[in-house]
Amino acid sequence: MPFIQINLLAGRSPEKKEKLIHEVSHTVANVLEAPIESVRVMVNEMQPEHWGIAGESVKKRQSK
Repeated sequence: MPFIQINLLAGRSPEKKEKLIHEVSHTVANVLEAPIESVRVMVNEMQPEHWGIAGESVKKRQSK
């Protein structure tokens, strides 16, 4: 059973996340020749202050 975790910054619409889950699920099922029912996707949304790049939070980087 494929299990895919996607980490991204918060702020995308529910529709965008639904499309992401759909597209990733179908792509994985096709590539692995696995039944779509076996594919699991978890979307983890991170707040900008909880994600760091090069030693500083994304929130701080966005404010520059």
